[in-house]
Amino acid sequence: MTDPTALKRTPFHAQHLAAGAKMVPFAGFEMPVTYPQGLLAEHHAVRSACGVFDVSHMGEFIVRGPQALDFIQYVTTNDAAKLAVGQAQYSAFLNERGTFEDDCLVYRFEDHYLLVVNASNKDKDFAHIGHHLRRFDATLTDISDDIALLAVQGPTAAALLQTLTPADLSTVAYYHFTVGPVAGVPGVTISRTGYTGEDGFELYFDAAHASAIWTALMGTGGMVPAGLGCRDTLRLEMGMALYGNDIDDTVNPYEAGLGWIVKLGKGDFVGRAALEAAKAAPLPHKLVGFTIGERGAIPRKGYPVFAGGAPSWHVCSGTMSPTLGVAIGTAYVPLTHTAPGSSIEVEIRGKRVAATVTKFPFYQRAK
Repeated sequence: MTDPTALKRTPFHAQHLAAGAKMVPFAGFEMPVTYPQGLLAEHHAVRSACGVFDVSHMGEFIVRGPQALDFIQYVTTNDAAKLAVGQAQYSAFLNERGTFEDDCLVYRFEDHYLLVVNASNKDKDFAHIGHHLRRFDATLTDISDDIALLAVQGPTAAALLQTLTPADLSTVAYYHFTVGPVAGVPGVTISRTGYTGEDGFELYFDAAHASAIWTALMGTGGMVPAGLGCRDTLRLEMGMALYGNDIDDTVNPYEAGLGWIVKLGKGDFVGRAALEAAKAAPLPHKLVGFTIGERGAIPRKGYPVFAGGAPSWHVCSGTMSPTLGVAIGTAYVPLTHTAPGSSIEVEIRGKRVAATVTKFPFYQRAK
């Protein structure tokens, strides 16, 4: 009998082991957190050259039917009607309280939509949006187990990937995609998106071709495998939200600084009434970034945060920035302390340490 608690494996599991990856449990999967070169080397490789991340644990749903767009509009916050074929957008699923069930990506294809969701929320998300499906002439299909997903990220990503595909990557704008062959594998969705702040692409393809594409990417000689460890430090340097850390079902998009993905003018959607009420009232707090100058003081998730001497919240995300060489983090603080330069405190090992509110992103990549 199969153990129901056993960790799932992505199509690249053998490649990770062959590369000497340190494997850890993550969102129900056995995933690589680092490779022998270490987190710092992987992080710097993505900032200076090109790293490849296995993100096949993410969830993918296909939406089809005459009312596919109407369904997407109702269960997400952004305005999917503005998407052209070949375009993607960042959006979110909310509950009736107007707080996050998850953040997501919405892709528009010629005859369907693709929703990409966080691995830890996949089953919950499918049930949450599926609950509303009966109102629409549309179908919702979970294709997560059939899809392999690699993120090829870094300033040399486009040039290296171009050697493996006849598709003209120079014509694929940010948050747009094309479909074409990669390393001889047909039908790959090549999306100019990512979670690192660097230029790069995410490749969606049939899991049966995982080995061929991984081998081709590594064969370019300019790409290194990168694990979940540096994926987290890279996204935090950019101030990109992580569900379960910076956003969850206790905060709404306005509090999280994500009001730009809420389009109240598009019509009704799940959580709209709660967001209208939230927008009309003063925000109780807002997510900010902060830096700590004290040597050796590194903020970690859950550490207490104080504003004006009073308990405020806790550290949502925190690390020592490999690129900047300073400790960085995120936390919710009262509006009186959200301006860049404001002083707050973080309790680290029983000691309150001074921190300075900093505008997102912490890191700006060269244009």
